[in-house]
Amino acid sequence: MRKPLKLKNRIYIAASASVAGRDEAAGPLGGLFDVTDTEGNRFGEDTWEKAESAMQRMATDEALRRAGYRADEIDALFAGDLLDQCVGSNYAHSGSGIPYLGLYGACSTAAEGMILAALACEAGLGVCAAVTSSHFCTAERQFRFPLEYGGQRTPTSQWTVTGAGAFILSRERRGGGVLPRITEVMAGRIVDRGISDLSNMGAAMAPAAADTLLRYFGAGADPSDFDLIITGDLGREGTDILLDLCAASDLDIAPRHADCGLMIYDGCSDKHAGGSGCGCSAAVMAADVLVKVREGALKNVLFLGTGALMSPVTVNQGSTIPGIAHLVRIAGEEG
Repeated sequence: MRKPLKLKNRIYIAASASVAGRDEAAGPLGGLFDVTDTEGNRFGEDTWEKAESAMQRMATDEALRRAGYRADEIDALFAGDLLDQCVGSNYAHSGSGIPYLGLYGACSTAAEGMILAALACEAGLGVCAAVTSSHFCTAERQFRFPLEYGGQRTPTSQWTVTGAGAFILSRERRGGGVLPRITEVMAGRIVDRGISDLSNMGAAMAPAAADTLLRYFGAGADPSDFDLIITGDLGREGTDILLDLCAASDLDIAPRHADCGLMIYDGCSDKHAGGSGCGCSAAVMAADVLVKVREGALKNVLFLGTGALMSPVTVNQGSTIPGIAHLVRIAGEEG
C-alpha cells in the first residue's frame, strides 16, 4: 500500500462509542464521552489492568448497541492496547465469542484497526469492529516509573490518556441521515530519526506523520479537499515539528490541522505537551470528530493515527524510537 487505496465498496462506520477517565472527563471534551469514571479510574475493577479491559468492553458494548448489532453478528474484531502482549484487549474480549485479531500499533492502533476492519469488509466480511484503549496508570508503571515515584516530567512529555474507543464498520447502511464512510486508507512506513528520549514521543512520531502526509498529498489530493486533517497524537512538540516538516516540503496543512493530544486536555501544566496513548485518538474520534461528521459539520476528514513503536525492554536498552502513521479518509454520506 505505497499509495492511497480507494475502497471499491461502501464501508460505513455504523457506530462508535467512547469511554474516558477522570482527567479526560474534566477536559474540553468531557461532556461528549459516552462513559466516564470521575472517581478513581478503576471502572469497578480492583486493578488498573482490569479497568482497562473493562473500558474496552464498555466501549464495544455501547457501539454495538448503537449500531444495532449483536456480538454474534460481528465477523471479526481488531483490538489492541499498550500493555505487553496486548493483554488488556485479550481479557476484554475473551468471553465475547467474536473472532479476534490482536494489534499493536502503539498510539496509531485506532487508525490501524480502522484500516484492517475496512479492508476485511472490502474483502467480503459483513461487519467488523475496531477497538483500542490506554490507561494512564497501566502505561506509567510499564513504560516509565512506579506511580508512587513522583518523578519530574519534562516539558516535552505527554500524558497517557485513560480512554477507549470502539468503531463498528459495516457494508450495510442502516437508517437515514449522514453516516461516516471510509473511502481511502494508506498504511504508514516505519520512520526512525534517532530519537531515544521517552519523554519526547512527539519528536519520534512527527517524521512518520510527515512521511505519510507527503506521500498521500503527492498522489494528487490537496489539503483544501478536507474540512479537518487530524493527527493522533503528536502533542504540542510533535505538532510543531510536523508543521515545520510539511512546510519545508511546500505542504501547508496548518489551517486545517488539529491534534487529538491537544484537543483532549485544556493545556494545564501537569499535562505538559498534551495527551498520548491508544485511547487518545480513539476517544476523540468516537466522541467528537465522527459525531460532527454525522451532524454534517464535517464532510471530509483525514485521520492520521501516529504511534511510537517501542517496548519497555528497548527503552531501557537505550534504543531509538521508530514512528508510524496510518491514514484513514472519512467522508459523510447522506442516506
